[in-house]
Amino acid sequence: MSELSRLSLAEIDGFLRQEFPQLITQGEIFSVTEIGAGTCRMRMAYHESQLRPGGTISGPAMMQLADVSIWVALLGAIGAVPLAVTTNLSINFLRKPEPRALTSTCRMMKIGKSLAVGEASLTSEGSDDVVAHAVATYAIPPQK
Repeated sequence: MSELSRLSLAEIDGFLRQEFPQLITQGEIFSVTEIGAGTCRMRMAYHESQLRPGGTISGPAMMQLADVSIWVALLGAIGAVPLAVTTNLSINFLRKPEPRALTSTCRMMKIGKSLAVGEASLTSEGSDDVVAHAVATYAIPPQK
């Protein structure tokens, strides 16, 4: 990840624990492994609650990983702004992910004054094949 983030890994971890405690209701499933200015890599550990019939990771679990990781990439660029909120998320499910950890690799495509757009590619642990691709838009609150 090229440019330096406005937040360190420790700072983003503390921020997520304080502002988004829902991420750890089933244990330490989500972890940010890299953060840059508008980039992020996040891991979602496997948990049986993520499965859907057929033994694959569910769409809602993949959407959560994509949404949170793109949001973290945005925070890496703009700093700790908890009220930057998702206004749109579009996801394409490309392959059936096996029941194992997923990694999301994100980058912000555009960051404006009030809106930001980013994308995430999700892969299964141990594979480079993309299982889902998401694009999301976030509203950035006005600075006071």
